[in-house]
Formats: sequence, C-alpha cells, structure tokens
Amino acid sequence: MYWEYEMTLMTKFLGASAALALSAGAAFADPALIFDLGGKFDKSFNEAAFNGAQRWATETGGSFAEVELQSDAQREQALRRFAEAGNNPIVMAGFSFATALEEVAADYPDTKFAIIDMVVGQPNVRSVVFNEHEGSYLVGMLAAMASTSGTVGFIGGMDIPLIRKFGCGYAQGVLAVNPDATVIANMTGTTPTAWNDPVKGSELTLAQISQGADVVYAAAGGTGVGVLQTAADNGILSIGVDSNQNYMHPGQVLTSMLKRVDNAVYDAFTAGADLETGFNVMGVGNGGVGYALDENNAALISAEMQAAVDAAAADIASGALAVHDYTSDESCPALTF
Repeated sequence: MYWEYEMTLMTKFLGASAALALSAGAAFADPALIFDLGGKFDKSFNEAAFNGAQRWATETGGSFAEVELQSDAQREQALRRFAEAGNNPIVMAGFSFATALEEVAADYPDTKFAIIDMVVGQPNVRSVVFNEHEGSYLVGMLAAMASTSGTVGFIGGMDIPLIRKFGCGYAQGVLAVNPDATVIANMTGTTPTAWNDPVKGSELTLAQISQGADVVYAAAGGTGVGVLQTAADNGILSIGVDSNQNYMHPGQVLTSMLKRVDNAVYDAFTAGADLETGFNVMGVGNGGVGYALDENNAALISAEMQAAVDAAAADIASGALAVHDYTSDESCPALTF
C-alpha cells in the first residue's frame, strides 16, 4: 500500500514522531493497530497481530492505521493520536500498553480499545488474555516425547510472570510424559530489549545444548529467531511460539505453540465500533492456543504423539485436566525459575 510505503519513508527520514503523526492521519473511523517493541515482522507476536489485521483488510477491502513504536515513551502518544483521528477500534499488541490505556480510554469514552495480554478495567476496553500455559503444556508433551536425552530447555524473553506462565505450562507437559525429565529454563533479560536479542538467544541455546538439551522451546519474541537458528545449526529440535514458525527451519522445528493473536485482532477489527468490551479469555477450549502441525513438521510428529496431545487438549477443554497457571499465585509445581 502506498500509505505504508509513505509511512516507512517518514519513519526513516523524519523520525518516529512524524511517523506517529502521519499514521494517525489514516482514513477516519478505520481501525488501528499499535505494535509492541520488537518490530512488526518479528516472526512471532507482533507479526501474528499484523496477520490478523491483514486478513481483515483482505476479506473486507478495508484499510487500517498502524504504527511500530521505537520506545515505551511513545505508547500514550500513539493512543492519543489515533483516538484524536477517530480510529475505532484501536488495538494494542502487548501488556505494556496498560498504564497508558488506563489514562487514554477514560479521555475517549466513545472510542473502543482492545488490549492483548493485559486486563484494563475501563468500560470501553476489551481485555484479551490467553491461556498460554495450556498451549505450552501441549508442546511440552511433544518435547518430552521427541527428546532422546531426557533433557529439554525453555528460553523466555523478558523475565515477567507472563513468560513464566509459558515456561511453567511447558514443564508440566514435559513431566506429565516423562516424570524423570530435566527442564532447563533461562530468561533473556529483565528489560524490553529481551524481546529482540537473537544473539543472546543463540548464546542461551548453546548453553542449554551443553547441558544436554535436545529440544528447546523459545517464548521470546524476536529473540527466538536466534534460538531456532542455533538449534537447527546444532542438530537439535526447537519449538516456536505465537505464530507458526515451523517453516523457518523445516524438519527441525518440532512444532510451534500457537497463540492466536491474529484472531484477537481480526475479531476486534471485524466488530469495529460495535466491539464488545470486557474480559475475553482465549484458551485450548475455544481455539485460542494450540500446537502447529503442517507439512514442515509432519515427519517429526508420529500418530501416537498426536493422539496423546489431542487427548490432553480435549481433557483441558473439558476441565478434566487442569494446568497450573503461574500467574495465579506466582509459583510453579514443575519448574524453579
């Protein structure tokens, strides 16, 4: 689209503030999407959000405003500019928008907002959260079944309760299959740069390989690109996250934990100004999380593995199997962080 090209030029030559101003000038009443730090094409969380917006645009012929942030300080500015321009709804990809949204939503009561991965208790906000622990449990089962060493790894992005939720669910799935397995867990860092540090992701992967890990699950945004690459280079299996990352290294990515951020964005854009606000949970039971099986990993997932995981997914959906949520009490029965 010409507008996207023009915005890219503005970002390049005039800086982020000009890009924010320009993007907010999109067609009146178009929906808007604000990406989290790490870039729109991170092959993971942000890209999933973008894919949902693109699917809506392709199906409807509509257009949407968008912006990639360069710093945390721009969150409130971006929200206010889109709200002033009349964009509706305005969707945010990431928990870090919560503080800014609390302020802005109150100032624009006639605008609908949707935030992914956080709960904001304003009457004009839809809060979309995911049961990442459920999807992570399923890929943990696959990791344990695929491992020959009995040692598997988890590499998180920023060390926050949300990412520990991924790691804890994963460890529970691993131990459900193999109670004697070892799960090694590392976090990339404690600041937002941890979402986009593939070099550190590579280093952590090598360290886990040296400890015997032969399957590594990355829940680290753009950092995960380095994890998957290094795993492939060293002949071990990896597990992708958020988007289906199986294609990145066909035959070497065991699976991906699908977090349907794309559906959250698509649904919000489809609802438009009639967006239903309130608390929205996406889990195994309603297709919000799951695991990826396609031509790129079909040879890695046996019929027995698939049957076992599908049975567990059905039990989670029915309530017969409860996976502990780290964020419920900030503890994990299967892993020490």
